[in-house]
Amino acid sequence: MYLKPMRTLFALFLCLFALAAQAQTATAKLPRVVILATGGTIAGTGATSTTTVGYTAATVGVDALIKAVPELQKVAQVSGEQVFQIASENMGNEQWLLLAKRVNALLAKPDVDGIVITHGTDTIEETAYFLNLVVKSRKPVVVVGAMRPSTAISADGPINLYNAVLTAGSQEAVGKGVLVVLNDQINAAREVTKTNTVTTDTFKSPELGMLGYVVGNQPHFYRASTRKHTLETEFDVSNLTALPQVDIAYSYANVGPAAINALVAAGAKGLVHAGVGDGSLPTKVRPALSSARKNGVVIVRSSRVGQGIVARNGEANDDELDFVVSDTLNPQKARILLMLALTKTTSTKDIQRMFSTY
Repeated sequence: MYLKPMRTLFALFLCLFALAAQAQTATAKLPRVVILATGGTIAGTGATSTTTVGYTAATVGVDALIKAVPELQKVAQVSGEQVFQIASENMGNEQWLLLAKRVNALLAKPDVDGIVITHGTDTIEETAYFLNLVVKSRKPVVVVGAMRPSTAISADGPINLYNAVLTAGSQEAVGKGVLVVLNDQINAAREVTKTNTVTTDTFKSPELGMLGYVVGNQPHFYRASTRKHTLETEFDVSNLTALPQVDIAYSYANVGPAAINALVAAGAKGLVHAGVGDGSLPTKVRPALSSARKNGVVIVRSSRVGQGIVARNGEANDDELDFVVSDTLNPQKARILLMLALTKTTSTKDIQRMFSTY
């Protein structure tokens, strides 16, 4: 008389076993995304829930960031590493090299499908572009941050992180280069820049436009950057322990040569001139830049405007001066490309080719 209850229990056991197997299979099909945390506002805390300025950045660890967004477990198999914990204004060459090597090591593993890097917004565009030039994989790498600390009302960090993981785990993002995802928008590392000091819609690609959106739990791409990146570049940081010193000299009305001379005296191997307009060279600084070039410093003409091409032989005779022009790269990104270029060559002809390629 116990046969029927036993059959019922056995059937229930089989049902539970099948459900568990299905859940395990579903989990196994989820992309495997590693979150590398570096600090920044997304990991920041404020004194009150309304503190959106004057907060302390880089106080929350990666485990807490992941725990704060339990929905991540539904879209990816997520793991986290704390690479370092700093505000992004303190990001430097040493951190870039460490981060790039760790990203390349992880992406070489067959059980890693994508990388998300949490980062402060002040220099997020620079880190993203550096990685865009040195990552050696087609797998997605997404850099993400927040404009409000984790303790603020309507903190944007959790949804930004969720969207970044969605994008990093998607097939649509494969081969697109390093991406920056905030405010439901996907931007290319080469083209994105911070345009507002405090608002959540600060990251834009003003002239060339974003790549797409994250909507309905899915990234939607509408275009791709045509400049070479990641696997297509000639740069390799695997054996680098330092990067050449490259600095930026900013131009303005009545500017003199003092900053240029000081940077050269401090050991600059390359110098980006953030000129006015189309990278114009004021009369007072032209001799200092020319002298620096004659002494072996590579000079790149860029513009403080932030949009548009700096035309070769436009506002200066670059051929005669033996200068390089930055194409559409803003000064801070021109500095990154020049640093990497100087690890390969000091030929201005070769370096100009790189600026036209990347």
